[in-house]
Amino acid sequence: MIFVTVGSQKFPFNRLLKKVDQMVQEGAITEEVLIQTGASDYTPSHCRYQPFYNRALFSEMLGSCTVLITHGGTGTIIDAVKRGKKTIVVPRLSRYGEHVDDHQLELPARFHDMNLVYTCPDVDLLPEILPVVRNHQFDTYQSNTETFLASVDDVLRSYLPETVTDTAVLP
Repeated sequence: MIFVTVGSQKFPFNRLLKKVDQMVQEGAITEEVLIQTGASDYTPSHCRYQPFYNRALFSEMLGSCTVLITHGGTGTIIDAVKRGKKTIVVPRLSRYGEHVDDHQLELPARFHDMNLVYTCPDVDLLPEILPVVRNHQFDTYQSNTETFLASVDDVLRSYLPETVTDTAVLP
């Protein structure tokens, strides 16, 4: 199943919804597609959809999808890469009235450079990008929090007296 989410912004994201719906109609996508349409006013004809899903159902759909197609929202991207989901990010662009600015271009580009997601700045490229993403081997997400905590642990251990031999009590 492909899960498409456009977030909860008050702006429509019809450009993405129309392209995915067209791809299903033309047979470029043959599996089930579920769409969270948000504030968009386009009504998909070939996909199951609803404006919003509660948190539990959203999490379930994200967990069971084979590919996620999402807007450039930080929360959704991070949740997807933590779960190891094959993710295509289509940033909302201000020139189409999809957001107030183009900040959704920056974060996806960084995650793309880290080989965690695939960025699709032009929806017309989606039919070419989808098969690439299906076969692409993304890197595993590494939390900076874990790296930071490990370095703090190393620093703290360096201050232990050399006579301390029982580190079993240390976390």
